[in-house]
Amino acid sequence: MSRLQHRLHGGPDALGVPRWDFSTNANACGPCPTALAAVQQADAPHYPDPAYTALRASLAAFHGVALERLVLAGSASEFIARITAAVAHAGGQRVWLPPQAYGDYGHAAQAWGLQRVDPPGQAALAWLCEPSSPRGSAEPQAATVAETDAVVVLDRAYEPLRLSGRCSLDAEALGRVWQLWSPNKALGLTGVRGAYAIAPGHGLALARRLDQMAPSWPLGAHAVAMLTAWAQADTQHWLAQSRHQLARWKTDQLALLQHAGWHCLPSDANYLCAQAPQPVDAAALRAQGIKLRDTTSLGLPGHWRLGVLPPVAQQALGAALWAQGCVGGQEALDKGFKDGKVVKGHAGGLSTLP
Repeated sequence: MSRLQHRLHGGPDALGVPRWDFSTNANACGPCPTALAAVQQADAPHYPDPAYTALRASLAAFHGVALERLVLAGSASEFIARITAAVAHAGGQRVWLPPQAYGDYGHAAQAWGLQRVDPPGQAALAWLCEPSSPRGSAEPQAATVAETDAVVVLDRAYEPLRLSGRCSLDAEALGRVWQLWSPNKALGLTGVRGAYAIAPGHGLALARRLDQMAPSWPLGAHAVAMLTAWAQADTQHWLAQSRHQLARWKTDQLALLQHAGWHCLPSDANYLCAQAPQPVDAAALRAQGIKLRDTTSLGLPGHWRLGVLPPVAQQALGAALWAQGCVGGQEALDKGFKDGKVVKGHAGGLSTLP
């Protein structure tokens, strides 16, 4: 076995890019045209400005914060690793993680010898994510965690893809935590890596330390182009419109799964977790170009995470589940699910697939 630890992720795998990829949380309306054009026109033959002067100014203005509060990162995962290292180097020994969470929080903590603890008040570093991963919901302990003396990081990767609800933290609480932003998911450009964090007012010393720990040019030209486009009005307008479309698609996808007998958990985002009525043959689905995300590694065994995709992808999923027998049997028929489709007139007021 390779010395490199295998980490489970959604998206492309050894078989390539799935035709119907429900396993990622990327914006299925993407890529965003303005951001894609910016990336395609990036000045790849030259180094970016090593100080990222224009980009920092743009992001600071976009969020209404001082320049010194911004920390640029090669990706959200790179920032996770860097701030964990910084906390450990400063003597931190304990970390708090949500029971269900993105695996890189734990991987970084393990790499630096941080012990996972509960309650959060015992931790030197604490992680939050809203909408959460994998469930797309609020973090029940968010307000409590934000009040601790730990370095608290709120991962906001899915906030731009929030379709309902609102953040558990008010403006005052948000001002006490680090906010980590990675817009590539919202823009439908997950192949372009680039992120940034906003330090709380009391975190400027750590922000300087994180800048000192960064390599030269943590962002390449394509990441600079994407993040610059992210802060532009045209991009934000497209994103707002995409959320309306995603909400409609989500209604259809919920109808499909529920009528097939799947138990769907509440979600505020462009993805959801569901429990199948019968065992799922994920390998057989993958052979048909359909990929789901098993959430066991995210702390939620027995469930699958499904990003919201357009109706044509949903139809492919429904047909494959029906062929595999991964539906609720007679119960599904009684609810109006047949041959992989929601039958007209049986959706209980929900939008139905054509």
